[in-house]
Formats: sequence, structure tokens, C-alpha cells
Amino acid sequence: MSHRPLNLLAADYGASSGRVMLGQFDGRKLALSEVHRFANEPVQLNDTLYWDFLRLFHELKTGIRAFRQQGQGAPDAIAIDTWGVDYGLVDGKGRLVQHPVHYRDSRTDGVMEQVFRQFPEAELFGATGIQPLQFNTIFQLYASREARQAERAGDDVKLLFMPDLFRYYLTGERTTEYTIASTSGLLDPRQRSWSAGTLERMSLPRSLFTELIEPGTRCGGLTDALQEELRLPAVPVVATASHDTASAVAAVPARHDQAVFISCGTWSLMGVETDQPVMTEQARAWSFTNEAGAFRKIRLLKNIMGLWLLQECKRQWELDGESISYPEMVELARGLDRSESYIDPEDAGFLAPGGMPQRIQAYCERTGQRVPQSKAELIRCVLESLALKFRQTLGEIEQLLGIRAPQLYMVGGGIQNTLLCQLTADSTGIPVVAGPVEATAAGNLLLQAKALGEIGTLQELRQVVADSFSPDVYEPQPSDYWDDAYARYLRVSRVGE
Repeated sequence: MSHRPLNLLAADYGASSGRVMLGQFDGRKLALSEVHRFANEPVQLNDTLYWDFLRLFHELKTGIRAFRQQGQGAPDAIAIDTWGVDYGLVDGKGRLVQHPVHYRDSRTDGVMEQVFRQFPEAELFGATGIQPLQFNTIFQLYASREARQAERAGDDVKLLFMPDLFRYYLTGERTTEYTIASTSGLLDPRQRSWSAGTLERMSLPRSLFTELIEPGTRCGGLTDALQEELRLPAVPVVATASHDTASAVAAVPARHDQAVFISCGTWSLMGVETDQPVMTEQARAWSFTNEAGAFRKIRLLKNIMGLWLLQECKRQWELDGESISYPEMVELARGLDRSESYIDPEDAGFLAPGGMPQRIQAYCERTGQRVPQSKAELIRCVLESLALKFRQTLGEIEQLLGIRAPQLYMVGGGIQNTLLCQLTADSTGIPVVAGPVEATAAGNLLLQAKALGEIGTLQELRQVVADSFSPDVYEPQPSDYWDDAYARYLRVSRVGE
């Protein structure tokens, strides 16, 4: 281990905000502090919704400068993680020839059905193991004429996923980190390579895609121009587990294999780690996906809409002139004993932004339930529905793998909603181990330590997490309510399909 603590910088980009975190690692424990936080707001330009990549890169440099101003010299390494699926196109001269389009943009509306006519859903899952969602990269590319014509352009155009794009403009190296690529629907998870058959059937040129590299890989240092601009040496830039959920799952403090986790935030990613992809017909029917994790693990998981539902309710109420904080929302829901209505958080009607309270009410009316009216009723409906979705997904995981989960691990910013944690324990009937809140940053930083030779195994990494952070444990409160609620939830979620 190092004789002095490592100073590591993690740039963690979420769907609504980003931050640069400092991790100080002494070989046994990791200490975290926030260096810089910023908003991540998409930009509507004509009929397309874009990510503001130029602003986001500027914020990354601002975070690095903020660290320098602390007087600690140069960081020992830097790494970036982001959400999945989105990408930019860069030519051989380093020009950004297509800005990243937001995964909630309407260009993929109806695209899945078009693709399935030439590449049936079951065959696509059999080739890639990825749950088809309309914003997956494969469907974005089908909708993107620029990407499909990149080879003919003759400008050595490459597709770079969001963290790879940041890393390229830090180092000048065009590579693709494996965990972020695994969200695309374009990899063969058995061969751990680009799926040649899928690229061919989608008429995507192989030349569009770069070399795949493993998480925890050093990828060169800052470019000469950035060294001069930031007044730093050639700081190593690491490809961490660049998909934010992969970093978060690496930092789940589980002490046994096949621990069931929920990475809880805008999305709730619920699943379990396996050594091989699970690509059975039952896994496909239940909408599971096989994404890559650190240390060559597979994250068998389900994408659940998550706290996006509450974020959008809050945004709508504030647009209507009614200010409300997240703690106030939780307290309103806590004031009710139970919900009288449920929604299926996976329903496609909740994917797009705008009018979320009305969408929830419309779902309840369509499914013959009492329509929630007050803010408290709407919030309680969302939280109990999420807890019931977690119960359903837990049962599916246990059936798929033939396991019985003794507890459930929840990590990420969503666990600050303590009511959701308790409802999840009550609904599933097993303890919820909640923490760390900063799992994504911790996983990012400790995989940098791996790249620098300070951590060797996943077990070592998780031991550092366990030594560094104290989780909260939520014990289930026995109640007959949840069995009845679950039966009603299953009925209305099927009707809602």
C-alpha cells in the first residue's frame, strides 16, 4: 500500500446533476468529500433534446481546479462515471461531429417495433442479453442517420459513450470501457466483445466502435493542452466502472455471493451479480438485463423507473407554483397509514417528462382504482408501488437463480428517503441494509485504486467499503397488509399493461 493517502478525483454525472468527489484512500479506509457540484440540464434545440456536453466538460475542469485550490498538489488519478446508453460521435481530428442526444428524446418513439420486424425481440435478447428499452443505444443508432452513415463519411468517426467521451477529451485516447458499452444492446456477453451479428443485422459499421477495455484500466494522462490550462502534470486518467450503476454495485458492502441489491436513485436498478449471463426465456419474459460489472461480473438486473416518478411530481408542482422539498414530500406520505392505489413503475407511460401527477391519476383511473387526489396520496402511492415492485422483482430473482435472499442491500442517493427503505423491508419481509449513500463515487474511486495497484480483488474493495461506511438496517414490521396490497398491486399492474 502507499505510504501516503492517495488523492483520487471521481467525476460522477447523474441525469439531473453532477459532482466531482475527492477520495482519500489510506490503504484501509476511504474518506469522501465533495469538491464541486453542478446541475445537469438538457437543452432542447429545434426538435431534439441534447445533453450539454460542452458545459459538462467545463464543469469537470472546474472541479479539477477546485481541488487544486485546496493546496494538495496534483491528484493521483481521475475517473468519470455517467448514466448509460448515450453517446457522441468524434472524428479522427477530434471534432465532436454529433453532440450526445438525451435518452428521453422522442427520436426513438416507435423504433423498437421497427427493429423487431427485422430482428425479433427474442433473437435480439439471445444475442445480447439486454432488456429492450426504447432508449437503448441500439435503438438510438437505428434512429440516427449520422451514425449509420459514419463509415461512408471517411472521417474516421468513432462512437464514444458519455464517460468515454469525457475521457477522450482528457487524454486524446479513443477507447470504450466495458461496463458502459454493456448498456448498449450491442455486446455479446458470452464472448465479452462487440456482437458482430448484431452490428451486421443493424447495418452498423464495425469501424464505428473502438477497442473494449476493462474497468480499472489506466488510459494515459492529461493532454499537453490540459496540463498547461490546469497547471497540472500528466495526471493518470482511469477507466473506472464507467457506468454509474456498475460503480455503485461494486461498492455494495456484501459479504457473500449473489447478494440482491438496489441501486436507488432516478432509476432503481435491482438485481444480483453472477459469473455468467442469464439469457433464458424466463429472464427475457420478466424483463431482466445482463449488464457488465467490475471484476468481470455480470449484473443481472431489472431497470425500474425509481424516484424519477417523485422527481417529476415535484417538478410539476413547482411549475404550478407550489414549492415543496423532498423531506416535506416524505413527511406528507408518512402521515398516511397506507395507500389505496398502486401503479406499475415500469409502465411506459411514465417514461417521458411532464405532467407526472396527472399520469399517475390517469393510470389509477384506467385500472379501476381510487384516484389519488392530494400530494400525500400521490407520493404514498409512488413509494408503496416501488416497494411492491421490489418485492415482485426479488421473487423473480430468487426463482431465476434458485436462491433465497437473507437481506436486501440498498445503495445510492435514494436511500436518504428513509420511508422507502422501511416500506421496502416491510413489503419484502427481509431486512434492508442501506448504505453507502455515495456508493457510485466510492466504487469509482476504489477502482481507480485498483488501477494504481492498491486493491487486488472485489472482496478487498468491498472490505474497504465496509470499513469506511456504517449502513443503516431496516427490520421488517410484520403486517397482514402487505400480502393483500401485493395481490392488488399484481392485478392492477397486469391491467395496466
